[in-house]
Parts: sequence; structure tokens; C-alpha cells
Amino acid sequence: MTNTQTYPAPPAPTPAGPRRHGAGFWVTGLTFLLLMAFSTVPTPLYPLYVARDGYGPFTVTVIFAAYAVGVVASLFFVGHLSDRVGRRPLVLLAAALELLAAVIFLARDDLAGLVTARLVSGIGIGALTATATAYLAELDGGRSRPAPGRAAVVATVANLGGLGLGPLLSGLIAEPSAEPLVLPYAVFAGVLVLLLVGTLLVPETVLHRPGLRPYRPQRVAIGPEARRPFVANAVGAFTAFAVFGLFSSVAASFVHDELGQTSLVVTGVVAATPFLAGALGQSVVAAVAPARQLRAATVLMIVGPAALFGGVVLPSTALFLTGGLLAGGGAGLLFKSALGRTAALVPPGERAEALALVFLVGYAGLVVPVLAVGVGLVYLPAPLVLGVFVVLVALAGGWAATAMRRS
Repeated sequence: MTNTQTYPAPPAPTPAGPRRHGAGFWVTGLTFLLLMAFSTVPTPLYPLYVARDGYGPFTVTVIFAAYAVGVVASLFFVGHLSDRVGRRPLVLLAAALELLAAVIFLARDDLAGLVTARLVSGIGIGALTATATAYLAELDGGRSRPAPGRAAVVATVANLGGLGLGPLLSGLIAEPSAEPLVLPYAVFAGVLVLLLVGTLLVPETVLHRPGLRPYRPQRVAIGPEARRPFVANAVGAFTAFAVFGLFSSVAASFVHDELGQTSLVVTGVVAATPFLAGALGQSVVAAVAPARQLRAATVLMIVGPAALFGGVVLPSTALFLTGGLLAGGGAGLLFKSALGRTAALVPPGERAEALALVFLVGYAGLVVPVLAVGVGLVYLPAPLVLGVFVVLVALAGGWAATAMRRS
């Protein structure tokens, strides 16, 4: 086993020069980062919707679940298509859908509008994640000096870092504003227009495309000999996104109701912590052997959720924040390992489809556990609900990390 997780070489060289590939690599990375950031802009704003409209915790999880359902559906029906139609069209589609979601947020902020906007945003992210991950690998491969592991690190930082950047920027923009439920969406709408223009200038990397074939949705693009290691990758992705889903949906309510924090900036920081820890941690451990990364993930996926639970029971914002930091770091290591290992299991021409399958399983981790937590909060005390979540996450995350390391 090598010391870095790398993606296979691109399927074919492109006629664009190395300089265009280099610029396109960073434009795509920035687009990936900011589109993911927009998807979590509503996170610190949920308490404001609750205070204004009287939503309960289950309604908040339903609004969030609409996003996750959109992602899962899009990954199943659209996420793999960039292997056939090209990477750039799918990134453009994703940016256009996020812009549409921003317009819906601005035009309608009732329950139906929130659910619709979140659903549209999820569809855009489902079209983006696997496509942008493969696009970065191929753009980096077309540079004069491709760096092993750089695309994997940038993709993980853009994905998780974007999810963490969204609530942080949203809280900072909304806190001093007289229109906190308007201004964050308006600012991002302008940014999304610029990203659409920038993506038009990025060279396409999939030039040798298969002929027209009947459309089919996502399938299992993993051969029988690779399915056993893929199961560990899938469980790791599912568990990582379960941790992230908790902070994207009900963490704001936990911080507001259980810990008594009313500042939108504090709420945004708490919601952002696990994502930023997962993203920034990749840069720190990029040169560390994968087996050691997975050992660290095993420990972090036990200690982090335990600290999270302690923060609710005591209650302690600092301990809750520490738990999110540790759990996010472990989840980020699991997620990166799942992506890198899955990309190495398949031929380059099936990369986007295989990665879409990982994201499909991962985003299912946003739907099922988060909805279960939302239902539990209606009938049971918050510490009990979080305690069950912590135990399940620790067991699943520890097993996945150990299984990936041994295989």
C-alpha cells in the first residue's frame, strides 16, 4: 500500500494545454467549494425559521431531509452521466440548480418554499459531487506536473470545507443584517452567477465519449472481486455523512435549545466545526500512510461522538464543539479513504459512476439517521436520542475504519 491515496490517470489526454488545465483545476475546486457552501447556508438560520413560524424539530429535519433526498435521487439518476456527456455540462447544471434554489429561497420562505428550495439544491449537489471529484483528478492529470494525491485532497477539502464554510459565512452575513433570512441567499446568488461564467472557461476532459446508448440510472459499478472492500468504503461514507448530517440539520437547534446559545455566528461556528475539521485535517495528514490515517479515524470516531454527548448532558458548548471537531476529523478521514479506495477499484472510464455510488450511500447517511434523530426528539429527551446516535456511529465508524485498514 502506498503512502497517499491517489486517483487513476484520466482516460485520455485533452488538447488543452497544461496551463489551461492548471487554471481549470483551481476554478473547478473553487466552484466545488462554493456550491457545497451554498448547500449549508440555511443551517444556522433554522432557529430563526423556528422562532418565526413555530416549527418543531421534526419539521426542521424534514426540511433538511428534502435536501438529502434530492442529492440521493440526483446521484441515482444523474450523478454518473458525466462519464458519457462530459464533466463541464454537469458542473454547469449543478451551478444553475443552486442558483435556482437561491431564487426560490428569496421568493418564498414559507414551508413549501423551503422544502422546494432544499430539494432543488440537493439535486444540484447530487449532479456535482462525483462529477467534480473526477473532473479535478483529470484536470490535475493534464497539468505539466501532476501531483499524486493533490486531486483527492482538494476534492475532500472542497466538499467538506464547503459544507463547513456555508454555515460560517451565513452566520457572519446574517448576524448584523436587518434581513437575516434574505441577505445570505442574495449574496450567494451573485457568487453563483460568477461561478457559472468561470466554469464555461474550464476545458473539458472527457473527449472520447461512448456512442449514444439507452439511458439507465446508476448501477453498481463494482466487480464481484471488489465488492467486499467496497462494502467497508460504503459503510465508512455512510457513517461520516451521518455525523455531518447531524450538524447540518439539528445541531443549530441543539445549540439554541439545549446550550442556550442565540448568536447566529456561534451557531454557524458550531455547525461548521466538523466539516472544517474534516477538510483541514486532510492537508495535515496528506503525507501520512493510509493505514495510520484509518487508525486515527477509529479513535476519533469513538472519542469525538462521546465528547459530543458529554456536551449535551453537562451542558457545555465547549465540549460540544470539541466533540464536533474530533468527530469531524474522524469522519473526514473515513470519507477521503472511501473515495480514494473506491476510485482505485475501477477502470478510469467508470470512475464517476463508482464515485457516484459512494456518494449515493454516503448521502443516504444524511437521510436515515437524521430523520430518526428528528423523530426521536419529538418523543424522547435529547440526551437519550444523542446517546443512541453516538453509540451507533462509534460502532459503525470503528468497524469501517478497521475493515478498510485490513483490506
